[in-house]
Amino acid sequence: MMEIREYTEYNEEEILSLYASVGWTAYTDQPDILRKGFENSLLILAAYEGDALQGLIRVVGDGHTIVFIQDILVYPEYHRQGIGSRLLQAVLERYRDVRQIHLATDNTPKTAAFYKSQGFSEMSEVGCLVFTRL
Repeated sequence: MMEIREYTEYNEEEILSLYASVGWTAYTDQPDILRKGFENSLLILAAYEGDALQGLIRVVGDGHTIVFIQDILVYPEYHRQGIGSRLLQAVLERYRDVRQIHLATDNTPKTAAFYKSQGFSEMSEVGCLVFTRL
């Protein structure tokens, strides 16, 4: 049975494997920076089946006025099993009193449909404009 719990002990091998499985090489190419990102995150929740990591969600922010869902990843072989939804809902429940919960994602119909099904809106739909600097 899948269990969601706080991810408190960084395991580089399992984290790099998860990020590599979804092709996020910008992270896996710089493992020391990824580790620092984990160490400075507000919250990390992981989905496990026994001792096997299935996915995780990583949140940054202050936890009171704003949170940003930085990463949400599920091993491809576990897609479409509700793991991402459960991880996301656990974060939304924990921060239910926070007014601003943001995330950025790939602009594909699949990802847009997923986040809209979870209650998110595109910034343009709420009269906002987003800027980024990469």
